[in-house]
Amino acid sequence: MKTTRIIASTVLALAGALVLQPAQAQQTGTHRTELQRHDLSIPGWETVQVRVDFDPGKGVPNHTHPGEEIVYVLAGTLEYRLEGKPPVTLKAGDVFFVPKGVVHSAKNIGSDNASELSTYVVEKGKPLVQVVK
Repeated sequence: MKTTRIIASTVLALAGALVLQPAQAQQTGTHRTELQRHDLSIPGWETVQVRVDFDPGKGVPNHTHPGEEIVYVLAGTLEYRLEGKPPVTLKAGDVFFVPKGVVHSAKNIGSDNASELSTYVVEKGKPLVQVVK
C-alpha cells in the first residue's frame, strides 16, 4: 500500500511539472523554481513553494490555481491584477493573497529583476497553474 502511494505521488508530481511546461513556455522572461512540495494533514491537499523570478517588464498571463496562493515579494516591484479589483503594486517585503480560482496576473513593472516566494495550498492532482485566455 505504501509503495502504491509513493508511486502515485511521484506520478502526480511529474504530471504537475509537465503541465507547468506549456504555461512556462508562454511566460518568456519569468523563471519558476519549485522549492518544496508536501502533503498536508487535510486529505487531498498539499502545499507547494515556488520562487518566481521576473525579468524587467516581464510577467505571467492571466491564470488560476486550484487553491490559495500566498505571495511574499523578495525583490523588485510587481504589479498584481486580480479579476474585478484594481491593480496592486508590491515591493520587496510586501505580501499578497490570491483566493482559490481567482483569475490573476503579475508583472515586473520595475527596471530591475524582481522575485517572489509563492506558497500554494492546493488540491492534489490538479494542475498548479491553469492559464486563462
